Amino acid sequence: MARTIQRPIGMLGLTCLVLLSLQQTSAFQFTIGGAKGWTVPGNSSGLSYNSWAESNRFSTGDSILFVYNAEHDSVLEVSKGDYDSCTTTSPVGTYSDGHTLYTFKHSGAHYFISGNKDNCLKNEKVVVVVLADRSKNGTAPAASPPSPTPPSPAPAIDQSPPAGIVQVTPTQPPEGEMPNNGGPSSMAAAAGIIGSVGAFLASSLVLAF
Repeated sequence: MARTIQRPIGMLGLTCLVLLSLQQTSAFQFTIGGAKGWTVPGNSSGLSYNSWAESNRFSTGDSILFVYNAEHDSVLEVSKGDYDSCTTTSPVGTYSDGHTLYTFKHSGAHYFISGNKDNCLKNEKVVVVVLADRSKNGTAPAASPPSPTPPSPAPAIDQSPPAGIVQVTPTQPPEGEMPNNGGPSSMAAAAGIIGSVGAFLASSLVLAF
């Protein structure tokens, strides 16, 4: 029973070692300046460090080695503004051991200058742009544009009358019969009323005489 337990544990440990070695071999170490190391560029243009950085591909987990004379020089990690102006008073990180190995832990631009401002003004500085981890080859698919939402149908108009209101439909009179809107019958009634009033006034005048 003890042997059957020890074999899986041994295989698990071997697997972990293999995975660890694979992870370590996926990272690269770059030496800036080659044999000359970290020093003032020899050419007048001063673009050698940035040209070297642009010709290499850096990923998270990679490292860059600065080799220099610790008695006369150092390495400062700075912001972009301090990189442009060679400001050495507020660095993000300071390294002065003469053999600085800097590991990139996140992607993006990293700015390094010499701790000696005169050297920085002579272009002893470099910008290293770090990409994502090279072991993550897959990229997220581009987000597809949202499908257009069809317009909602217009609400149906209720043609029925509101509750509590009785709709009355006017009826047409029978054919040949005209509506009574001040016709002959109305005029005859008015004439009778006028005649009665006239007779009453005449009788009153006779009695007065």
